[in-house]
Amino acid sequence: MSDRETRVRGFAARAGGWSARHRWAAIGIWVLFVVLAMGLGSAAGRVDVKDSDQIKGETRTAAKIVEDAGIEEPAGETVLLQSKDGRLKATDAEFRAAVDAVVRAVDGTGRVTDISSPYDTKTISADGRSALVQFDMRGDADTAGERVEPVLKAVEEVQRDHGALRIEQIGGASMMKTFDDAFGDDFKKAEYSAVPVALGILLIAFGALVAALLPVLLAITAIMATMGLMGLVSHVMPMSDTANSVMLLVGMAVGVDYCLFYLRREREERAAGRDAQTALRIAAATSGRAIVVSGVTVCVAMAGMLFTGIAEFEAMGLASLMVVAVAMIGSVTVLPALLSLLGERVDKGRIPFLSRRRRDGSGSGGAGGSRFWTAVLKGVLARPVVSVVVACGALLAIAAPALGMKTQNLTLDQEFGDSLPIVQTYNRVNEAFPGGSDPAEVVVKADDINAPEVRDALAAFRERAVSSGASRGPVEIKLHDERNVAFVYVPLVGGSDLDKAGASLDKLRDEVRPATLGKVEGVEAPITGQVAGSKDFNDQLVGSVVPVFVFVVVFAFVLMLLSFRSLTVAVTSIVLNLLSVGAAYGILVAVFQHGWGASLVGAEGVGAIVSWLPLFLFVILFGLSMDYHVFVVSRIREARLRGRSTKDAIAHGVVTTAGVVTSAAVIMVAVFAIFGTLSMQSMKQMGVGLAAAVLIDATIIRGVLLPAVMALLGERNWYLPRWLDRLPDLTHDEAPEAVVSRPARDEDGEPEPLRV
Repeated sequence: MSDRETRVRGFAARAGGWSARHRWAAIGIWVLFVVLAMGLGSAAGRVDVKDSDQIKGETRTAAKIVEDAGIEEPAGETVLLQSKDGRLKATDAEFRAAVDAVVRAVDGTGRVTDISSPYDTKTISADGRSALVQFDMRGDADTAGERVEPVLKAVEEVQRDHGALRIEQIGGASMMKTFDDAFGDDFKKAEYSAVPVALGILLIAFGALVAALLPVLLAITAIMATMGLMGLVSHVMPMSDTANSVMLLVGMAVGVDYCLFYLRREREERAAGRDAQTALRIAAATSGRAIVVSGVTVCVAMAGMLFTGIAEFEAMGLASLMVVAVAMIGSVTVLPALLSLLGERVDKGRIPFLSRRRRDGSGSGGAGGSRFWTAVLKGVLARPVVSVVVACGALLAIAAPALGMKTQNLTLDQEFGDSLPIVQTYNRVNEAFPGGSDPAEVVVKADDINAPEVRDALAAFRERAVSSGASRGPVEIKLHDERNVAFVYVPLVGGSDLDKAGASLDKLRDEVRPATLGKVEGVEAPITGQVAGSKDFNDQLVGSVVPVFVFVVVFAFVLMLLSFRSLTVAVTSIVLNLLSVGAAYGILVAVFQHGWGASLVGAEGVGAIVSWLPLFLFVILFGLSMDYHVFVVSRIREARLRGRSTKDAIAHGVVTTAGVVTSAAVIMVAVFAIFGTLSMQSMKQMGVGLAAAVLIDATIIRGVLLPAVMALLGERNWYLPRWLDRLPDLTHDEAPEAVVSRPARDEDGEPEPLRV
């Protein structure tokens, strides 16, 4: 091959070369893209997921009926009046006086409507010592929490005047306000603290302020651009606040990681004696390509969420996919331009002690590699069989508890514990009125809701719901005559115990409804509510596990096969990632379900894994773990192409990438661990699961199991059957030295810029 024919193949190398030569244009285009995305997204506004689009099943049917009828369901509130010492009963004069005082007080605020006395609605407990005053908040239910404070104060005034009774308020609006007051800043603190935490770790990793700022800057701009894009895309596929939080989490993780991979390689090449331009070319051809392969794999994994059919998952998947794609493109375009512009100034703002460690190679990312991982690799490669057996045994033992995983939508007391007074009120209402705090809601639609046969069916449903044992009552019916819709509220036997309440729901759906409302032609009667929503969500989630799993695994396998042209590498990639995910599941079940070490993370008494988390973790972890895998295996393959033996290539690849993998893992673990400190158990589970999985992946998987398996396989690591030889070649076969040692010459004999 002639000098002029020596070219660097691949999108990353071409993009990096162009950006380095046209650095101001590359930077300008990136800034323009971020500004335009934010501006257009802000102008378009964000469309959020509707209740009727959340999930399929009866829950969705009920929400659709309500939406089509134009009925705005108000935020319902309840005041519990309960004898403190058990002596007062609802029939006593003092108890009646307190009920009347509550009714007058809440009505006097002017914020409520449809107040009902327990003596009219029969909402008095079986022992006669508890009663419920019920009413609705005026105005939009979504903002009721902002208007409920005067009502809460009015109820507190009544409590002060009636010391023998416990008088407490609970409902959609009061819970909304309580949680906003208690946890409203939780997410913001977590999101804001992620940036300084990542910056602090990068300062330690690079020992220079400018180098540490670059990854954070890239991650932040990628997140800002994606926020704007989410607004535009939401008009096609609605988004949500949850999707926004997940996008920020993933964006910070991959944005910093990708920039870290690129920057570390560029610094490593300069430490080896290459000039800045040559070092940048090598980084573009190697780490840049690894970023593209990793980014595409992560995007494919995130796309798996689109197969769930659950709007919230689809929003999270699409938002995550977009931020990964934006961060990937930014890493291989604007980052090379910034590095070319900065040159040696990338080391400005050196921290004396840390920068000396980086220059002499004694740090984790020094040119000489990591001393710790060098020692570990020496033992692993000396005894690969023992290493595989021990590592696999440890991971399988950690994963074992996952076999008994129990998933469910967490109840209020599971989600927040009993630290908040309103959670204690929730438990007291459920004890006195099983299912009363979260009743099943039957949405009945008919051509004429007042037709005699419909009225009779409603009455029969009410009676049979109690006689069947599904409910202890009282069953309340609320008619919307002009809309030909009725709401039937059925407290379920089992209360906050979702297993028992689920059995009561099944009885309503399978026995009571068919024998009553189901006999009237033209009547629709889907049953919704918290218990029904949890069941429908779980049913749909279980049905989507197989297609999501197959999609993610198959496409990840194909991408690995095309990127490394090795059947062995593709298979081992999938197996190792599955081991990592399984270990994360095991830790989650051990801590949050069985309570092993739960006190260390504030997770006592949860007893279950939130239903959406296992599938979410699988998709996220399968994608993110490819970051390290692609980066390490690319370096091993590169060393092998230079002529090293497979064993030497493994040692070289793992040791030289140990610093960047360790730094990236520490950042990910730190960011995810922040979410593990939140008060909500679902967020705590997500943070702990992600942090544990990344830690395991970066240590046991990449540092022990991967090199041990590759050492055992030897040359079979690069096996590709002949019948697969026609597959597209996405590798970069040129060794970096070949790229930079024989540059093409112009007519005057001067080296031409690298053509990409």
